[in-house]
Amino acid sequence: MYLWIVLLHIVGAFLFVISHGASIWVVNVLRRETDARRAAALADLSSASLTAAYIGLLLLLVGGIWAGIYNDWFKFGWIWAALGVFVAVTVAMYVIATPFFKRLRLALGQRVQGMPKDAPEPVQAPDAEILAITASAPANLLNAIGFGGLLIILWLMVLKPF
Repeated sequence: MYLWIVLLHIVGAFLFVISHGASIWVVNVLRRETDARRAAALADLSSASLTAAYIGLLLLLVGGIWAGIYNDWFKFGWIWAALGVFVAVTVAMYVIATPFFKRLRLALGQRVQGMPKDAPEPVQAPDAEILAITASAPANLLNAIGFGGLLIILWLMVLKPF
């Protein structure tokens, strides 16, 4: 049974990484975008990938926690450290990426999460303002946090150093 649980964890991890990869590439490409229409299409691609990323995240967490309980891994420090790194990376990514994408989507004239349903549709900003926002994409910081956190979690899971 344990191997099936680990398989669930791995499938979730792959689905999350593949789906979330769209947003990773989007934030990197946006910095150099010179066409506001293409920026809108990229923002739409990033949004479209989120449902699958969240499903993968749920499978990853359920499988990982279930495997940890099933195999009594929670008596070791590495699994707690991996969960701590995961939470820290998730919070950091949310705090950094969400305001950027919200500001971009509003400038593109798109509705954003948290807007009242009866609120008027946002008005698209001038192209120069949209491109100034895309140029400010926090890609380097998000890349460092995301890839750094992933490497630390993989190190902890594979080598189980403590």
